[in-house]
Amino acid sequence: MDKKLVYFLCTGNSCRSQMADGFMTAIGGHLYEVKSAGLEAHGLNPRAVKVMSEAGVDISNNTSNVIDPDLLNRATYVITLCGHADEHCPIISNPNVTKWHWGFEDPAKATGTEEEILNQFRATRDAIKARVEKFVVKGE
Repeated sequence: MDKKLVYFLCTGNSCRSQMADGFMTAIGGHLYEVKSAGLEAHGLNPRAVKVMSEAGVDISNNTSNVIDPDLLNRATYVITLCGHADEHCPIISNPNVTKWHWGFEDPAKATGTEEEILNQFRATRDAIKARVEKFVVKGE
């Protein structure tokens, strides 16, 4: 049985889409092929790597990628994680692709002390994990 492809998209493929990719791979990797990309490739955010590691998920070897039109149209689910990606997502020509938007605040825009910034990353991480768990359990 072929796994259904879940393609997470964000603006820079550095934080939120990487977290979603990591959790979906860890929680639902037995059911889904998981990819992530951005409208641009900003590189993997070290704080995202740190907070995911705290949650027991290693994304340190992930790469920051630009959206691949072939993957976009082969996906079962295309899930945008930020409003900018949702609004600027390339046209999906395959009518069988289900596109959803899960909006999360961008932790990379957090300000304050390092601990305050990391707490924003943790809050976003935890919200993404809860949403991924719901998707894997309920398929929605």
